[in-house]
Amino acid sequence: MEEWEKEKCPAVFLTDSNHAEETLATAGIVYEAEIQIAKIGFCKIENQQECMVGTFCIPKLLDVLGSRYRMYMFVNENNVVIVDDETFSERLINRIKRKRMHQGETKERFLYNYIAEFMSRDLEILVAYERRLLRMEEDVSQDHTDTIQNRLMPIRRELLNLRSYYDEMMDLTKELEENENGLFLNDQLKYFGTLTDRADRLMSRTSHLLEYARQVKEAYQSQIDNRQNNNMQFLTVISTIFFPLTLITGWFGMNFKDMPGLENGYPAVMALSIVIIVICILIFKKKKII
Repeated sequence: MEEWEKEKCPAVFLTDSNHAEETLATAGIVYEAEIQIAKIGFCKIENQQECMVGTFCIPKLLDVLGSRYRMYMFVNENNVVIVDDETFSERLINRIKRKRMHQGETKERFLYNYIAEFMSRDLEILVAYERRLLRMEEDVSQDHTDTIQNRLMPIRRELLNLRSYYDEMMDLTKELEENENGLFLNDQLKYFGTLTDRADRLMSRTSHLLEYARQVKEAYQSQIDNRQNNNMQFLTVISTIFFPLTLITGWFGMNFKDMPGLENGYPAVMALSIVIIVICILIFKKKKII
């Protein structure tokens, strides 16, 4: 810090909310609102008179529906300040140092590397979602549907969360590319366009997976409907077969004195019932109902 204060060269500051005010003052950034990291709910950019303020709300890829990484980003003509109460940004910056030859010669290049790391592993996660949906589709086709509903619903909710996140990132990177405050060099804006394209591709992939999940759900629902139809058909066949028998038993149960066949007793009724059952079964088989 002492060396920087002597040279006053453009720099990136990483701090937490407890030291944010002091760090912003050092970087020459004026921010009058209160810094409340816990209340960050969206990824967005706000252009102020002499600086740009960004908030990030990044889902954890292994727990998309759970807690999120939340940070502030402040940019003025010379410096970048990142406010993060966790170690997420520190890990990203260390990863950039290990992986990239051009780490941050300019603030535009640094922001490109930093934001790109947010989405560096997302494609792998989306491929994993696709494989899970493929397995579920195979289970549905093989009529192994007992756990499909419980497995499918969380996937759809997670994909919806990710799609909203990528949509926010698209808007954020477009805002950077528009360079409303003139804080970035024009020949460096291409980096933000690359980020916008990446977020767009991820959102399109997520939308495709949501459509695929919808198709799996429809296939599952079709299997359930077919199963219910088969059950109803079976009950209908049973009812149809035994309806004549109910009529016969009710008829002979009246015990009228002059009823035809009354003198033959139970053997005749049983024989007639068996004949009716056989005839009904033959009719149903001929019509391929059973």
